[in-house]
Amino acid sequence: MTGEAARDRDAEHLSSLGYESKFRREMSPWANFALGFTYLSPVVGIYTLFAFGLMAGGPAMIWWLVIVGLGQLLVALVFGEVVSQYPVAGGVYPWARRLWGRKWAWMTGWVYLVALLTTIAAVVYGSGPYLAQLLSFAPGTASTITCALILLGIALAINMMGTKWLAYAAMIGFTAELLGALAVGSWLLLTERHHGLGAVFSTEGAGGDGGYFAAFTAAALIGIFQYYGFEACGDVAEEVPDPTRRIPKAMRMTIYVGGAAAIFVCLSLLLAVSDYAAVIGGQDPDPVTSVLHAAFGEEGTKVVLIVVMLSFLSCTLSLMAAASRLMYAYARDDMIMGSHLLRKFDETRHVPPYTMLVGAAVPAVIVLGSIFSTKALTSIISFATLGIYLGFHMVTFAALRARLKGWVPSGPFNLGRWGMAVNVIALAYGVLAMINMAWPRTPDAPWYDNWLVALSAAVGVGIGAIYLTVARRHERSDAAHGDAASGRPGTSPERILD
Repeated sequence: MTGEAARDRDAEHLSSLGYESKFRREMSPWANFALGFTYLSPVVGIYTLFAFGLMAGGPAMIWWLVIVGLGQLLVALVFGEVVSQYPVAGGVYPWARRLWGRKWAWMTGWVYLVALLTTIAAVVYGSGPYLAQLLSFAPGTASTITCALILLGIALAINMMGTKWLAYAAMIGFTAELLGALAVGSWLLLTERHHGLGAVFSTEGAGGDGGYFAAFTAAALIGIFQYYGFEACGDVAEEVPDPTRRIPKAMRMTIYVGGAAAIFVCLSLLLAVSDYAAVIGGQDPDPVTSVLHAAFGEEGTKVVLIVVMLSFLSCTLSLMAAASRLMYAYARDDMIMGSHLLRKFDETRHVPPYTMLVGAAVPAVIVLGSIFSTKALTSIISFATLGIYLGFHMVTFAALRARLKGWVPSGPFNLGRWGMAVNVIALAYGVLAMINMAWPRTPDAPWYDNWLVALSAAVGVGIGAIYLTVARRHERSDAAHGDAASGRPGTSPERILD
């Protein structure tokens, strides 16, 4: 099939789903995978939470990268079936719309959008100390905020340049992060290895007198935070040629390659930490910096920090792209306040500029809020941790409901008779992960601090539910909804060819 014929086929399939795209299909399969990889970002995830994971669960915390990776692979398989049938920009919102209906889709999109915007704030804020080190800024709140805003500005500028530049940036970020992770990890294993592989089965006293099970489950957060990003491959479904086949594959590759890289990065750092007791006891609160300085010296560490900052930038780019496409999908169906602006397109660069501005402005406001209250920032970021998973599993639940009502995935990628079992296990995994995230672990703290994650999620969902009830935005669109189990024609590219 010629390139033009393939584009016509993609456009005809999208038209059968009720949409006409203004995006250009300029993102290659490799760039689509790179977008998911840089969103997942092994370096960002591990470098940000390595100290927490080691303090909470000792060296054995690395096994959560395997456990969560397997759980999220099941989620990616379910998402792959859905996007293969409904390759529409915006990801979880249009998927939930077709699987269930307008109200469920609106709440799914709301939860995930708020979580995405706060995650962008978390990533750029987390990059602040590394960029401050690189630029020799004095450490502190002011320098962290300044560095975070610089990163947001750069990501916005690149995203505004269009799909092709986003694809270039994703590929550059992927290459730099993967090669950098392999180079740094290999050097640490060769020159700074203080422990044998048996260390990964060691607790090193983590958990103290309280027992290790509670400590180990708390350490699960390093894996839970690591393994999302694969869904970004589907957020840009209208920018990828032959998305029904290529996006499910890119999602799986994101888990395979990103997970393997994360495990390698974590293992190399674990074996390079000279004194586990000092980290677990709090005497060495930043073991990543300690390891890098020991292995590379001050100047060598700055070279490593350049790779780290490229990883943070690439991750921010991918997050912002995902958030902008979700907002655009919302606005195209007139489902959100300001839809007349958010659905506007830059006809030169073929991107929705106002959604990108929101995708940078809201995280900037969240970051600036840390000037007044670090606890307020923590509360908002806490919602992101649970909100991402809640958005995910509102889709897996909708998919399971649709299966029980007769939905049989009809895209080129489907799990066949294994679909139901995979869907059930993926949803069960997600529920257990969310319970683990929200579980109170500080009995000596005030109740509102102990239940911070659950409370912040409840507030976020509650605000969305009130807005949905009062504004009734879900009623403003006549676009197709809740038709997955109906067996209506026009939902599979094979039917178009017939």
